[in-house]
Amino acid sequence: MKVQPRFIVLVSLLLTVYAAINFYIGWHITEWSAAVGLGYSPYGFWIPFALIAYGFVLGRIPLPGPLRPIGRLLKVAGSIYIFVMEIGLLLFLLADAVRLALWLTTGVSDGYIVVSGSVVLGLIAVLLLVGSRNAWSPVIRSHELQIDKFADGGPTEWTIAVASDIHLGNLVGRKHLHRLVERMNAMEPDLILLPGDVIDDSIEPYLRNRMGEVLGRLQAKHGVYAVLGNHEYYGGHIDRYAEEMKSLGIRVLQDETVEIDGKLYVAGRKDKTVEASGPDGRLAVRELLQTADLRKPVVLMDHQPTQFAKAAEAGADVLLSGHTHRGQFWPNHLFTRRLFELDWGYMRKDAMHVVVSSGFGSWGPPIRLGSRSEIIRLKLVLRE
Repeated sequence: MKVQPRFIVLVSLLLTVYAAINFYIGWHITEWSAAVGLGYSPYGFWIPFALIAYGFVLGRIPLPGPLRPIGRLLKVAGSIYIFVMEIGLLLFLLADAVRLALWLTTGVSDGYIVVSGSVVLGLIAVLLLVGSRNAWSPVIRSHELQIDKFADGGPTEWTIAVASDIHLGNLVGRKHLHRLVERMNAMEPDLILLPGDVIDDSIEPYLRNRMGEVLGRLQAKHGVYAVLGNHEYYGGHIDRYAEEMKSLGIRVLQDETVEIDGKLYVAGRKDKTVEASGPDGRLAVRELLQTADLRKPVVLMDHQPTQFAKAAEAGADVLLSGHTHRGQFWPNHLFTRRLFELDWGYMRKDAMHVVVSSGFGSWGPPIRLGSRSEIIRLKLVLRE
């Protein structure tokens, strides 16, 4: 495949900007270090700093068996650094704006470099701790949804436990997964639904750490269902992943609709990612629901929160999505809230209820600011 010059220019530009940002942050750290009297070797600082700054990419390079733990360590360190880089850039820019104002008025002393650097590095450390707590301490958010359909002899209330974006991998592992299983099972749900990104790209860490032993303990009266997210597609292990989930009793719906006990439907769309392969990548939501009896409640899972109007027109009563993480950490939510009709929480779209979760796990840094790791508890109330 011929590489387009435009692509080369774009990648070169991105790499240049990324290198400039990291040089800016690294320079501030060395300037502060010199100001407080901490000696350092340029090679001893810049080489490890560069390895961490590019660790998220370097850690994805295939390595021989004995060296794989080094690759995983680089990926973990690089993941955390993504947060440090973004917050550090904003804080150092703010500190430099104050420095410029002082330089234009009273002048800048070495004392300012010590104070500003200490404040910025201290804030980064505090935000890392707070963000880590938000990522690893899940909350349960409850929504009671009134469905204007008759129970038709079945239960008038359905309890549905929902967890999107678990991102099982090198960072989110068995310990966090135990929290999910314990809290979901404690709800004694009728259904458990997982709207995509159960694994984080590669299936290898999931298999290596035997996470299926924990995930398979999820229990619901009428079963556990999942759909594919963009990260399952990125990993390229769709068939293996679906088989692994099937072995646990979890059905992965790929443009499929299932009837639950003759009283309720659960439908699951393939992720929007497949649309890149052409218009036939996934079924239109109207086609997906055409076999469902729309006199009964219909719960639709679609990983990315898009096409709300089409889902409502097709007859879905509840649409469940994730994907956005609500930006995961400040100020990213300012962008997600403009990119999506709803990037987190609840809204009513005509007669349809929409719930978008910020997710249970995390992508990249296990840090959340302005968002929390969450599990959704839905109570569907039907007419008698």
